[in-house]
Amino acid sequence: MNNKNPKVDAILSKAKKWREEFEKLRTIILECGLTEELKWYQPCYTFQDRNIVLIHGFKEYFALLFIKGVLLKDPHKLLIQQTENVQAGRQIRFTSLREIVKLEPVLKAYIREAVEVEKNGLEVKMKKTTEFKVPEEFKNKLARDPALNTAFHALTPGRQRGYLLYFSAPKQSKTREARIEKCMPQILKGKGLMDDYISKKK
Repeated sequence: MNNKNPKVDAILSKAKKWREEFEKLRTIILECGLTEELKWYQPCYTFQDRNIVLIHGFKEYFALLFIKGVLLKDPHKLLIQQTENVQAGRQIRFTSLREIVKLEPVLKAYIREAVEVEKNGLEVKMKKTTEFKVPEEFKNKLARDPALNTAFHALTPGRQRGYLLYFSAPKQSKTREARIEKCMPQILKGKGLMDDYISKKK
């Protein structure tokens, strides 16, 4: 298939797990006429430069992630919200090649619907940054440190949300405090949670 992207070939050739399964998903997606790219170090598939789906693997499963999955009808009840804080994306999860083969016609139908969502210009109504919970520990830090407060509010809304979700996740206050302390230098530099990680990968 001549519309495979060499950058994705390189990534998949290094996959230690799910390689055969990734290749099958890849074939199914490309048969739907999408363009293959590499984004966030994952195979990502686009329609007219708009992200539709991406493939990613985890220890226990691998998944097809629909970027605007929340807008799909999901008649087969396959779509999963990865965490309660994920607003738009939805996964279809797999643990074997057999599952992909069995669902191939359904997967193609979901992908085509996702393309129609883009063609129709549908958008997910996202929560504003101000609607996200700010942990008390971080509120206190912002109140006591004007430089941190200024730096945090100068970040893009997406970077702010990333930090708030990361700080809010632990159940114990001690862990939340530790995360905040660790991230303060990054915030003061005007960087997002993943900026250093991404720059190291380049």
